[in-house]
Amino acid sequence: MCLGVPGQVVEVGDLVALVDFWGVKRQVRLDLVDEPVQVGDYVLNHVGFAIRRIPPEDVGTTLELYEQLIRENTGAGPEDLMAADIRGEIAASDATDSLAGRSPIKTEESR
Repeated sequence: MCLGVPGQVVEVGDLVALVDFWGVKRQVRLDLVDEPVQVGDYVLNHVGFAIRRIPPEDVGTTLELYEQLIRENTGAGPEDLMAADIRGEIAASDATDSLAGRSPIKTEESR
């Protein structure tokens, strides 16, 4: 099963956007997204590509589901498979950046 990770668009370029995933900012390609995005929109990211713009009426429910998955996975006992997939998506995005020769986005926390 593949899982897209939701994030909020904070900057938009030609075919790349800077997206905030719970405080972690990453560049995401816009080649595959189903409709144009703008700053403030939420998108689903899959291995560094925005695959879908989340309709505004679905954003709250989508974010709540992901926050619940992360919250419930405390590390005590077997890891929840969906939470592991979310972490895998973020790691794959980092790997895609490295392979493309892009350096990870510096956030305020990492400076």
